[in-house]
Amino acid sequence: MGEIMGKVCSFFGHRQITNTENLRKVINCLVEKLIVEKGYQIFLFGGLGAFDELCYEIVSSLKEKYPSIQRIYCVHDEKYLLPSKRPDYLHKTVYEEFIYLPLAFEYWYKRIYYRNCEMIEKSDYVIFYAKNKQDSGANKALKYAKKRKKEYVNLFDEN
Repeated sequence: MGEIMGKVCSFFGHRQITNTENLRKVINCLVEKLIVEKGYQIFLFGGLGAFDELCYEIVSSLKEKYPSIQRIYCVHDEKYLLPSKRPDYLHKTVYEEFIYLPLAFEYWYKRIYYRNCEMIEKSDYVIFYAKNKQDSGANKALKYAKKRKKEYVNLFDEN
């Protein structure tokens, strides 16, 4: 994979959320504003769960209106770059590209955390749905984004 070119947005949230029509509208409005007003073209995904699925659905729907946007899945293990090695859940979705961001750690949980950190590093804007909960991966990613002074919104706070 080459260098990611263009303005990048990524998503981090909990595996279980209350998927309301209001939350869907807020995300749709926010993502469309990023595309139209701020020129965002690249949307990074990397997780499992309801928030990631919701954001993927919204970006995919907006892709029909804005075909130049790209959905990129950031795998946490290099072997998943091979289509035959991808988990079943990745065969149910369409992405323009799968990428691996090199990590310095081998343990599964740490791989996810450090992959998330790399996604945040590559992002210009980050959309979170993160409750302030000690052991939450989404909350750890939010803390990292704050530490790196990334522009972000936490929609958990908005609802």
